[in-house]
Amino acid sequence: MPLHVRGNPGDVAPFVLLPGDPNRADWIAQNFLENVRTYTTYRALYGYTGTYKGLPVSVQATGMGCPSTAIVVEELISLGAQTLIRVGTCGVFSDVLKAPELVIVQGSVANDGTTRQYLGGLPYTAIPDWDTLEALVHSARAEGFPHQVGLNVTEDAFYAPQANQATRYAAFGALSVEMESSALFLIARMRGVRSGTVLAVVNKVGDSEFVAPELIQTGVERMTRTALEAFVRLAAKTGETRSPDR
Repeated sequence: MPLHVRGNPGDVAPFVLLPGDPNRADWIAQNFLENVRTYTTYRALYGYTGTYKGLPVSVQATGMGCPSTAIVVEELISLGAQTLIRVGTCGVFSDVLKAPELVIVQGSVANDGTTRQYLGGLPYTAIPDWDTLEALVHSARAEGFPHQVGLNVTEDAFYAPQANQATRYAAFGALSVEMESSALFLIARMRGVRSGTVLAVVNKVGDSEFVAPELIQTGVERMTRTALEAFVRLAAKTGETRSPDR
């Protein structure tokens, strides 16, 4: 049994959604999946497995930031996860993107300490695999959800003393900032599994508060549906439809 994701082999489906918030993990499991069972609640890293349109899917909270995400992703892979999609929230750098629009991440600037430790300081381009990125884009288009595809920034310090450091990347085409994707993309590449990220916009970087709760909820619903439909597309393409062992 892994040290943090207290699951056993067979508890985790090949397809896993990764919200940061444990309460959001619970909400997704209860509102989108059927035949749901809980496999872990340890450290509030809530984990659930059920089915979506007959496809076995797990939902696993990661907590906030790359250190926690890296632990969870490593342990999920050891339990059999093969495709991991982060479903989270982000700030954006311009007024062009507004809630409840989505950002589908094409690559993430690894401005975090976890990936630097993994890489020993080597420069690295943190990108999702093409099949997952393509499936997310096709799903968002098919559902009619407004979205943009592009560059994200992953940072560690939400309250960094150098205010809004990530905004420097806007001049180089970055759309958004969050705290987990670069670690997910790096570890997935290292371990030979698929990964992707779809984000709901919740504020413009520098704003003193998030947008209205109803806009956030709409964005969360859309990103969750986009990710789940991407799983269905990938499963149809690869034939990965097995149920996790009981």
